[in-house]
Amino acid sequence: MANVSNQNPTLYPYQYKALTQIFEKLQTGDEQRLLFQLPTGGGKTMIFSEITRRFLDIRKQKVIVLTHRVELCNQTSQTLKKLGIKNRVINSSVKKVKSNDRYDCYVAMVETLNNRIESGDIDVTGIGLVIIDEAHHHSFHKLLEKFGDAAIIGVTATPLSSDSAMPLNSYYQELIIGESIEELIASGFLAKPIIWRYDVEISSLQTGSGDFTVSTSDDLYSSTAMLDLLKQAYESHAKGKKTLIFNNGIFTSKNVCQLFCEAGYQAKHLDNQTPAAERAEILDWFKKTKGAILSSVSILTTGFDEPTIQAVILNRATTSLTLYHQMIGRGSRRLPKKKTFTIIDLGNNAERFGDWHKPVDWQDIFNNPEAYQAMLNAQLENNVHAMPAGIRSKFPNSLEITFDVQEAYRLAIENKKKPRTVMRASLRQHVMMCVENADTISEALELTKELDKEIIWRVKQYAKCLERATPNYKEWLIQDYKNKLNILVQKMMWRKESVKQAS
Repeated sequence: MANVSNQNPTLYPYQYKALTQIFEKLQTGDEQRLLFQLPTGGGKTMIFSEITRRFLDIRKQKVIVLTHRVELCNQTSQTLKKLGIKNRVINSSVKKVKSNDRYDCYVAMVETLNNRIESGDIDVTGIGLVIIDEAHHHSFHKLLEKFGDAAIIGVTATPLSSDSAMPLNSYYQELIIGESIEELIASGFLAKPIIWRYDVEISSLQTGSGDFTVSTSDDLYSSTAMLDLLKQAYESHAKGKKTLIFNNGIFTSKNVCQLFCEAGYQAKHLDNQTPAAERAEILDWFKKTKGAILSSVSILTTGFDEPTIQAVILNRATTSLTLYHQMIGRGSRRLPKKKTFTIIDLGNNAERFGDWHKPVDWQDIFNNPEAYQAMLNAQLENNVHAMPAGIRSKFPNSLEITFDVQEAYRLAIENKKKPRTVMRASLRQHVMMCVENADTISEALELTKELDKEIIWRVKQYAKCLERATPNYKEWLIQDYKNKLNILVQKMMWRKESVKQAS
């Protein structure tokens, strides 16, 4: 394959550099399955569209571009057309494609194409190049073996498979790494992030199939305490800025929307169940409205480009590195009057993955995905003991609900304090939880009963630290803890009621 000059004046130098690397690999003919990494906002669609144009010019073989969403299908088709590449979208209305079809380039959703191949309505033997957008999605893997000797190029911002059982290095021979986020910021292609982190107690979250469950996320992020924290964080760091909020559940997102609307802000909610016409109307409103707040769920992470976004709020925690980068990437587009954007992290995500713009060893992640996943799992195991969601919901006004007894004991000994200070600190926290979430003494005392299992667990952890604690001593500690909790809760509630009456 001959070298070609940069005939596309719209390509940036780093994009042309990536093109050269990819074509050099294709030229050798040894490695025909390449994975290309470039951050969100770096122009992956423009790069693989140019790859398509050059491949058609040089190889004279057909090209097919695969996506996993309708929006991406249509956007890709439009980008190809701008480069003068006539293409046909294979969607639900296209039932059959003949072998002598006049198009040399196709854009298809993975499921639609798979169905057409299985039914024999599409012949893919003439395809010379397959380009896979958002290649980290495991849904593409089932199609790869159906393209025979075709070269395959996957593109993604995060070369880590969405299914740990199907690592990308099993399907691609080599990873080509593009410009980093830091480099794109430094050269003026991406906006610089201003990051605000809040230490949120997420131990009540439980993991499901691939991420934290919607039900436990809704319980936490719809609590009064978290809604108050969200509003406080927004008003402190993003007030007046066009803001996109990511949530894990529809219930939470609607509560978030209601919260801001009742506070007098312009806010709307959007999820993957919103009808297409209404969705288009909301996105148009968001584009045109200064200082708009859009609360979203399961949408707008890919195939959505709104450069005017000034702030992104992660009102959720995620275990997905890919989702973390996709969410923040929505606000990273650079404009002449937008050199920075705000990130508010309410899910300890930066602690889990590192700051969005800091270097990531993508080559190591691609080569050793199991080790990376094991590291993430080890982090999650730090929150093994979690207050059950049903009990957690009884304390919506409390942000801090857990207490690391063993760490508190270690610090007490290190600072030459008496061990009993550990249980005193634990007791103070439980007292505040009951007082913060009750209006009367009787309500507060009822809440103390909800803490019975938590008290037993904490005392057992404390007894382990003491090493020689007898069963009788443990029982005494539990009973003493409960008695003191009741007494202190009543005293604090009396003070609380006195303050109310005085005001």
